[in-house]
Amino acid sequence: MAGALLGLAGCAETALVNHAAKSLGRGDTQVAGPARGGVYKVGNPYQINGVWYYPKEDPNYDETGIGSWYGEQFHAKVTANGEIFDMNEVTAAHPTLPMPSLVRVTNLENGRSIVVRVNDRGPYVNGRIIDLSRRSAQLLGFERQGTARVRVQYIGPAPLAGGETMVASRSVGGDERPAAAPRATVSAEALPPPPGVKGRSADVTAPAQSQPSPMQILAAQNPKSDAAEAPSVNLAAAPAIDLANQKVEVGPARGGQIYVQVGAFTVHENAHKLAARMSVIGPVGVSSTFVNQQEYFRVRLGPYDQVAAADQALQQVISSGHTNARIIVD
Repeated sequence: MAGALLGLAGCAETALVNHAAKSLGRGDTQVAGPARGGVYKVGNPYQINGVWYYPKEDPNYDETGIGSWYGEQFHAKVTANGEIFDMNEVTAAHPTLPMPSLVRVTNLENGRSIVVRVNDRGPYVNGRIIDLSRRSAQLLGFERQGTARVRVQYIGPAPLAGGETMVASRSVGGDERPAAAPRATVSAEALPPPPGVKGRSADVTAPAQSQPSPMQILAAQNPKSDAAEAPSVNLAAAPAIDLANQKVEVGPARGGQIYVQVGAFTVHENAHKLAARMSVIGPVGVSSTFVNQQEYFRVRLGPYDQVAAADQALQQVISSGHTNARIIVD
């Protein structure tokens, strides 16, 4: 009983924070009647609560983290791309992916996996990577607990509202490129890019394309080899998807440990210097990984058993000036 109450409390808190943050990002216009079509939109860089977000097309997006959900506060209101949010539809908000897009979301805690339509911006809560509609959270099995460890994989652009939802081609007409925005400072070295490495779409300190930051490089390192793979989607052969009536795929539950990832370095000594500074916040470690035969040293706090504990640590890290820190599930 106590666990259920804690889960409901977490859900209520998540909803309250998301409501406040979303209200900063757009208006609360409400439109009666059936859902209407929106527009294809990438959008310009924007700032919420001191953090910059950089929307872009990112066909290789594949990240783990904490997912949340939103519902009644925004039901029947206009989304960031001009559609009407329906908490009973299978949709989601994402801070940087194009709208509308299709993504596969897998609940790593129970193995449930669905395809959702991204048609809104959010969540603007530190440590969250996607904000799902209430119906999506129900299908994924975490409505009552409020948050879950998830994996989000980009599939491709979605058609505009109306008609069948198809698994679309990755190429999209038009070229909407974000304008320049202020860059913050992070505790990581500027490194030349390993060949073929693509960065995080929400990276706060992305330098010029020829010189991605270590946090961008780090996004390509999220180890997936030991993870239970989400059901694959064949873009060339996939049929039309009826999102509302799709079959929930169920694979093995992976779970995974929660970490706060602070930075990555090619020089072992630099990683350990940062780890020493982070030790006042909590247990910290330096782990090694290879990308294209280049070794990187990652500084991580954790692991944490509870999302709330990781949230608290992340906030302390961000307050200390490391705004690129993020929660990952590994």
